[in-house]
Amino acid sequence: MGYTSMFDERLIFLDVEGEELKELFEEIAKRLQQQGFVNEQYVEGLLAREQAFPTGLITQYLNIGLPHSEPAYVEKPFIAIVRLKNEVKMKQMGDSQEMQVKDLFFLGIKEPKEQVGLLQSLMALFMDEGFVKAFIETQEVQAIYQLVTQYTK
Repeated sequence: MGYTSMFDERLIFLDVEGEELKELFEEIAKRLQQQGFVNEQYVEGLLAREQAFPTGLITQYLNIGLPHSEPAYVEKPFIAIVRLKNEVKMKQMGDSQEMQVKDLFFLGIKEPKEQVGLLQSLMALFMDEGFVKAFIETQEVQAIYQLVTQYTK
């Protein structure tokens, strides 16, 4: 399956305020729910999932967050890109060490079997120095959308 169709320009949020992860999750959940991508339990699903299985990822070029919830809280598949004004604390996947992130990709997965493939695709993206450099430098929604859809398999 190609993941390009999961990106939507309406789901690219830049300069988002958020001092704490919970506050950030609530804000993004509200925006996603308003557009019909998630249901009202989504924020609880995000918080529970993050508590049990942290989704922060330190890569060679960029620290990112890949928050996601159980499929029951997702109405339509999506990948929402969120860039914060300031970094927020998150825990790293695997070892739960604290880390700082400014860029998050919220994943809305309807089919559990697609999760591994999507995560692998995104990991490859963040291991690509050219993509990461362009992603960090790009400041406009349309340009970020074009960049991620161009690079995503």
